[in-house]
Amino acid sequence: MPSDTALDNPQNLKGNWNYPTQMIFGPGRIKNLGQACKTLGMTRPLLVTDPGLAGLPMVKEAIAANEAEGLPTGLFDAVKPNPVGHNVEEGVKAYKDGGHDGVIAFGGGSGLDCAKAVALMVGQSRPLWDFEDKGDNWKRVDPDGVAPIVAVPTTAGTGSEVGRASVIVDEASHTKKIIFHPKMLPSTVISDPELTVGLPPNITAATGMDALAHCIEAYCAPGYHPMAEGIAVEGIRLVKEWLPAAVHDGKNLAARAHMLAAASMGATAFQKGLGAIHSLSHPVGALYDTHHGLTNAVFMPYVLAFNRPAIEDKMGRLAAFLGLENASFTGFQDWVLALRAELKIPEKLDGLGVGDERIDEIAEAAAEDPTAPTNPVPAGAAEMRRMFEMALEGRL
Repeated sequence: MPSDTALDNPQNLKGNWNYPTQMIFGPGRIKNLGQACKTLGMTRPLLVTDPGLAGLPMVKEAIAANEAEGLPTGLFDAVKPNPVGHNVEEGVKAYKDGGHDGVIAFGGGSGLDCAKAVALMVGQSRPLWDFEDKGDNWKRVDPDGVAPIVAVPTTAGTGSEVGRASVIVDEASHTKKIIFHPKMLPSTVISDPELTVGLPPNITAATGMDALAHCIEAYCAPGYHPMAEGIAVEGIRLVKEWLPAAVHDGKNLAARAHMLAAASMGATAFQKGLGAIHSLSHPVGALYDTHHGLTNAVFMPYVLAFNRPAIEDKMGRLAAFLGLENASFTGFQDWVLALRAELKIPEKLDGLGVGDERIDEIAEAAAEDPTAPTNPVPAGAAEMRRMFEMALEGRL
């Protein structure tokens, strides 16, 4: 019999489930970009990406291909690695000044998040922060003012291409805020693994660990959502089988494709919820400008250890599915530690340049983060501080 007794009660078997969008998946599928834009009624899209990608052939070729199909395409690339509200404001200005009628979100998590926020804000009268994912703030959005979006991921991590939210830094408060509305979900996603082939090994590892964090936390989050859990479990298997291969041989197109799928699966699954890995990573990223996936990877085993009383049985089932020799919580945690070592992930926070000088601020912010309520073990500021200290000391 299942050990999760809360789910023995039919009254607890309730949920609101939404699943992703049209996905055009596979090598070479970037050639479908122009048609995807036209299908959504775009005649003059704005491509939003980060400055690193903007100078690469893949972006120049995408814009040129659109031009050849009669789709003049603008470019906005003033996006920070952890995008800030000012980036969104500048993107909205570029959209309006250029007379654009749709957004191509092109890039990793930063480019995709900023692009989706730009698409949201081009037709709103309220400021961005009025749409923070708290309560029913999303109902303040004028849905008719949201521009259509085509998403083109170039990393396999955040899964932002199938998400209904963006993580944007509020520079005034130095906090990461989640901006949410259902229409922020891109109408079409073009997932072409050839676009990820040039990703350096360290970024491949960090983004892949972000996908793993999404899948693990979605699987462990309390509540009833068996579809999300099933997708999360298969996403974890894909990471196990293919992330090391993608890191060690970036030209392995099969590994790149499977990791793109795993990233989208993680973001699809985490509508069930996330947890303290993300609750802690968000303030650390906002204050120290660390890479989000890498930060998640550092916190991962410590949060798992903290949550062990609530997830031990579930992790045993997961370990058995993954074919781990030790089909238990310990076996799974040992696999996570071994994977981190193989991918050269820092063991402790000092590897990210993070110390204890802002521990109280981080603990308070983590406890208030929108991801905190779905941590398997309830965690306020004291508990977040404890996990942060574990990650500082390398203590499981």
